[in-house]
Amino acid sequence: MKLVMRVKLLPTPVQAAALEATLHACNEAATWAASVAFEKEARRPLALRKHTYAEIRERWGLGAQAAQHAIKKTCDAYTALKANLRSGRYGRPGSRRHARASGKPVVFRPQAAQPYDDRMLSWQHLQQTVSIWTTAGRLKGVAFTGQDGQLAVLAAHRQGESDLVFQGGKWFLIATCEIPEAAPNSHPAGFLGVDLGIVNIAVTSDGARHCGRRINRKRESDRKLRSKLQKKNTKSAKRRAKKHAGKEARRAKDINHKISKWIVAEAERTGRGIALETLTGIRERARLRKPQRVKIHSWPFAQLGSFIAYKAKRAGVPIVHVDPAYTSRECSMCHHTARGNRPSQARFSCRVCGFVDHADHNASHNIRQRGWMAWVCGAQSTAPELTLIA
Repeated sequence: MKLVMRVKLLPTPVQAAALEATLHACNEAATWAASVAFEKEARRPLALRKHTYAEIRERWGLGAQAAQHAIKKTCDAYTALKANLRSGRYGRPGSRRHARASGKPVVFRPQAAQPYDDRMLSWQHLQQTVSIWTTAGRLKGVAFTGQDGQLAVLAAHRQGESDLVFQGGKWFLIATCEIPEAAPNSHPAGFLGVDLGIVNIAVTSDGARHCGRRINRKRESDRKLRSKLQKKNTKSAKRRAKKHAGKEARRAKDINHKISKWIVAEAERTGRGIALETLTGIRERARLRKPQRVKIHSWPFAQLGSFIAYKAKRAGVPIVHVDPAYTSRECSMCHHTARGNRPSQARFSCRVCGFVDHADHNASHNIRQRGWMAWVCGAQSTAPELTLIA
């Protein structure tokens, strides 16, 4: 199982300047190589290397490995562009957006990530330092930091390349770790149903609720501030907007990590699996008023589901995705399904058997039952192969 660890670097001002100059040089070289690849239609590493390798080394002063990585990064960018064009991400062929994306060379940002292999980067885990190649020479003793658990995993299981990244004025190394998977629980004692929503971000069939009211109030406050600054459009407003950029996303990611960790730990402790709704296409299916659309489109439910999935796989907990249709209208006791069973957002009251419960708790029981039936019928555990730990 692959995990991607993000390690924070703590360079001195001199080291930071060397790292910044290196990123700029590598990305300028990659942008030039992308223009050559576009003109000569040489978008494979071997073909592009013949046209660009010698000049990249001479013009930008890159080492052999750095030049190879710049060329490979260019080819990978064109491969990704081709896949996105084919999937329709840039619209239909012939459209203005499609023509704009395919009709010009790829351009890299000056501070785009740069890959490093073991010849260009070495780790000293006991000293918590790295030795890293730059255009100004090799920097030794560049300090890094992170959580103790992450650093232990990094020291034991790191493999392959690492990416040097500059984000928000801070330096990071993104390293891939190949860790052994836990033995999967092939005979779960049952399933823990999880219902995802707006008012309550996650409700389990055990009755636990992760309420989102306070979070939603904070998000609404952030949205109003962002709108106000965009309308003002002054230099000070832009500075303030830039300062707060990404704050809401980081908060949501932290909350999703905490919720997913608790859910997986509970399932592992009780020897059960986890049943989740398949939320693919929720934006197209949902018919909501404008204020509700803003809320449902802004919270990263897919991220929460992926966090639960990879944590479950790491713990050996089986996870099953079920059809979400009518889970909020079906009675978990007699299975009568009707719109009238849910007289309000929070209340469920069955018209046939009289069963009364919180609507989200009732839905989580339906998800749990559907997950168990799917497992009995031969469903396989679904979990991703790759994830990112911030």
